[in-house]
This record gives sequence, C-alpha cells and structure tokens, in this order.
Amino acid sequence: MTAIRLLPNQLISQIAAGEVVERPASALKELLENSLDAGSTDINVSLLQGGIKQLRVADNGIGVPFDDLALALTRHATSKIASLEDLENVASLGFRGEALASIASVSRTDFISRHADEKHAWRITSDGHHIETPEPAALDAGTIVEVNDLYFNTPARRKFLKTEGTEFGHCEEAFRRVALSRPDVGFMLQHNGRALMRLSAAEPERRFIDVLGADFAAEALSIDESAAGLRFWGMTAKPTFSRHTRDTQYVYVNGRFVRDKLISHAIRQAYQDVMHGDRHPAFVLFLELDPSLVDVNVHPAKTEVRFRDSQAVHRFIFHALHKALATPTGASNLVTASQAPSNPFASTLEASARPYPTFQSQMDLRAQQSSPDFYQKLFGNIQPQVPSSEPYEHTESSVAPSQDQPLGYAIAQLHGIYVLAQNHLGLVVVDMHAAHER
Repeated sequence: MTAIRLLPNQLISQIAAGEVVERPASALKELLENSLDAGSTDINVSLLQGGIKQLRVADNGIGVPFDDLALALTRHATSKIASLEDLENVASLGFRGEALASIASVSRTDFISRHADEKHAWRITSDGHHIETPEPAALDAGTIVEVNDLYFNTPARRKFLKTEGTEFGHCEEAFRRVALSRPDVGFMLQHNGRALMRLSAAEPERRFIDVLGADFAAEALSIDESAAGLRFWGMTAKPTFSRHTRDTQYVYVNGRFVRDKLISHAIRQAYQDVMHGDRHPAFVLFLELDPSLVDVNVHPAKTEVRFRDSQAVHRFIFHALHKALATPTGASNLVTASQAPSNPFASTLEASARPYPTFQSQMDLRAQQSSPDFYQKLFGNIQPQVPSSEPYEHTESSVAPSQDQPLGYAIAQLHGIYVLAQNHLGLVVVDMHAAHER
C-alpha cells in the first residue's frame, strides 16, 4: 500500500483549478468579479482565440498595494474576509482567495496593478510553477490581469476544451451575466482585436435593452416588490414572449448570478397557468436580502446559494411574479420592437395595491379595439352585426366551419393572453402566442 504523503502546493492549486477554472469563461467570471469588488467603474475585456490563447481584463479599480502584491497570486490570501463572522455576512463577489492562484497555476499570468497611493505600477508574473519578484511597470491606475495559454501545463485538462467558437460563446455569456448585474459600470468586450460590445454606464432599463435587445424590452413587465427585508425587482417577459430554451434567464442574489432550484421553481409556478409546459419565460430578476440570510459558500463556482428561510423566499418570489403576470395588460401585448418605449420601467404596476386575484374574483374581460390586424389574420374578415327589430331566429351559417373563419369572431381578450371568440358551436378560447406561431 502506498504511503500517505502531503501533496505539493503546485498540485494542490492545479486540483483546485479544475473546480474553479473549468474553462476560459470561468476564469473571465472570476477576474470580472475581482474588478467589481475593487470598485471599478470601467472594465475592458480582450480575448484571443476564444480566451484559450489569451484573456485580458483591465479595470480602473483601487489597485493592489505593493506590499500585498506578492500575495495576490497566493492561495487563500484575500482582503475580503478575516473571520467566520465575515464569511457568514460576506457581501463581496469573491472571498475565498482561490481564483487568482488557481488561474496562475494553469497558465502564464501577468498581474499589473497600481494602487492610488503608489508612485507607479508594479508587475508580478507566474509561469504556472513559480511567482517572480515584483518589478516596476507602466500603468496609470487600476489593474490589468493577462492570462496566457490556459492549461498549457495540464494537457489532459486542455484537451477537454472545445473549439474557439464554443469557448468564446461561453465567455460572451459570462460577460453578459456580469454586465447585466452592474448597469452602473461600463464594459467593453473585444475578440481577436475586434470590438463586439460597448456598454456605457446606464440605468438598469437601458442596460437590459442593450444586452437583451429591444424585442425583450417591448414584451417585458417591470417588477419591484418589497416585503420583510426582501426586495425582488427587474423585468420579466409576458407569456407571449416565451422561448424554446432557457437562454434568456438571469437571476441574481445580492448582485451574484445564480442558478438556484428554489428560485427557478417559484418562477416556473408563477408562469404555469399562462405558458405551455415546453416553453420557457425570459427574465432578468434581482433578489436582495440581508447577506446573513443566504449562504453563498455552497458551490466552487458560487453559482448556488442556500437560504435560511427558503419557504419564505419561495412564497415571496411566486406572489411577486404572479401579481405582475395577473395585471391586465390589454393591447400592450402586441407592441412591436419598433414601438418599444425608451423607458420600459415607466409603466408601473397599477394593481400592486390590490390583493392577489383568486378564482372567485371578477375576470377582466375587455373588448379589444386596438389591434385589428391580429384579429384580421386570426379570424378573417369581421362583418359587423346590424341591429334588427325582428326577433332572433337561428339560421345556418353561410360559411362552413372548415372554411375562412373556423374560430368565429373575436369578442374580447382575457389578461392580454387569451382571445375569446364565438362561432356556431359556442365559445372559443385562443392562446395568442400559439396562434401567432401557426
């Protein structure tokens, strides 16, 4: 039997890197979070070959003092926590002191930083094995981290990386997630020397449009609910803007992007009565609460969280979304991207003061006057009925059910989601989204 031995620090770091730095996008996420924790207001990202050849993040944050520079690439060295109490109340995005050390152990890394109190910048480099002595460098302010040849010294890991296009797609998605979380920060993304995305600091609604597009904004509902120390806000699309995949779903807990089963279940339940089971809603939603009420130290990538009172969080999110989706929207469901308001948050939730609707509450039925084109395509030519003094007598329709108007005539709209129509057989309920697709 082989004797138990203590692993060398280099191997320990490389093992940790396998959990923290799964691919270039993972490294990019960690570097962007470090920049935000440093108070940056402008962050530039530059990639070569999907981030495999080079990944560079430059910011204008506070920088690292010279005395701390040697620890920047050392495992379990951090300025963000110092005790268990700090960990239980952590508000920063990073806190373990693992990311930079893990990245440096599987790449050739250059770290340049200038603290506000320093006369000039300093550079420290790592070749994947050794950390060199700091030397003077040229930089006005902030920090630049340049990661070259990711996984060059662990070929078994490198062979699991995908094509340049695939890895860049993951990096771009990581960039979008961070950019959505901080509208107050400017971002730029370049790939192979070409600028792909420039995002100026802006209000949340403007950032959502810039990242997710005008189509999303035109079909989105604004949410901002608070109760018992919880706040849930953002934008969620109407059921008519549902998707085949979950590619437009962004949830943040205290500014951190997460994929939480509890939150996902609450959102799904809120949509279950107004959306087909094989469709997925689009949203960008933020949950804010006391850091002591949520544990973020659950997953190596910090994408999972654990709530102290999970049932209360679930109920709060469900009711907030349910109320927003139950608010009558009328003809606004048919707004096109070109008609999207410049400020999608301008329309407040008028029903926010009302109790949640029950099955016994009065349904909101409105005659639809503002979207004739939709009904024209769906129901054909609508002929107005002329009032007559003669008593009503039933006659056979001159149009067969299988001909031009199988759905009959539109008479009202329910919650901006369903069209109520009548034909010779009775009442017809039409899902506008499904009808539009057909």
